[in-house]
Amino acid sequence: MLKPSLWEDRSKAEALGRRLNWIRDKVEAFLQMEKTLKDLEELLDLAQREGEESLEGELARELNRLDKALEEELLATLLDEPYDGCNAILTLHAGAGGTEAQDWAAMLLRMYTRWAEEKGYQVELLDYLAGEEAGIKSATILVKGKNAYGYLKAEKGVHRLVRISPFDTAGRRHTSFASVDVIPEVPFEEEVEINPSDLKIDTFRAQGAGGQYVNKTDSAVRITHLPTGIVVTCQSERSQYANRQAAMKILQAKLAALKREEQERELQRLRGQQREIAWGSQIRSYVFHPYTLVKDHRTGLEIHDAQRVMDGQIDPFIQAYLRQKKAPGEKAAKSQGSGL
Repeated sequence: MLKPSLWEDRSKAEALGRRLNWIRDKVEAFLQMEKTLKDLEELLDLAQREGEESLEGELARELNRLDKALEEELLATLLDEPYDGCNAILTLHAGAGGTEAQDWAAMLLRMYTRWAEEKGYQVELLDYLAGEEAGIKSATILVKGKNAYGYLKAEKGVHRLVRISPFDTAGRRHTSFASVDVIPEVPFEEEVEINPSDLKIDTFRAQGAGGQYVNKTDSAVRITHLPTGIVVTCQSERSQYANRQAAMKILQAKLAALKREEQERELQRLRGQQREIAWGSQIRSYVFHPYTLVKDHRTGLEIHDAQRVMDGQIDPFIQAYLRQKKAPGEKAAKSQGSGL
């Protein structure tokens, strides 16, 4: 069961510790960039005195790297919520529409995987349910790396695709939807105590590619949390034990997210605000026909190079979302043209 006592002294101490670590990291990053800048200034002075024009190229490259690092640190200062520094558990679900929607969900999975790899994050596949003909019905990945959740929380919501369907022999335009859910991976027992008697654990035979790869044992695990009705599955690992551990990790994160939602509703009640969070409307539209455009409906940001976005170049959308959260009155630039 979820115990309110967990949110008392221990939670306050843990929150304070995370905040102090966040501040320490920012200070250390700033001091390192300051040192790099001083080194470059000394190198520039030496080059000018010695007439070493060959150093100009090296200086320009180092300044570009420093400028990029500064931009990343400035963006990271927006990630000051309690779980922003955590790993992220991202789940995709295809909407109604059969093969077309399932293909769209698979395209989004590829997009997020490529984004994570470009960032240097590790991606671990926790669950995968293939579509009947193509694509996926659902998939869950764990993105491991600093601030993974802080960035990917911007992607939570419904994503809409408009294109000429490759599965329609008549060549008609189709609209498809897929949902993206993002929660932080929290350490065991940090937020929620799970009573073993509240769990219903089932095992079943994992799906395989066929032939020698078919799993001949009941290694896949499904865990149902009886008080909340939350169900999680994992079948990506070869052993039942590993699948169970991975499923428990997802359950822990989902219960923690549920507790935070309960807390937020309670805070709103205490403030006298009875607002409901609306779900189901798209946060972003991806148009491939009759023109190419990706538009975020929350920030107004538009990017016309849809292919680069699908190749994982989603940082402009994430940055615009984070900045708008800190300054709700500001709007993102309307369009970034074909470049990112």
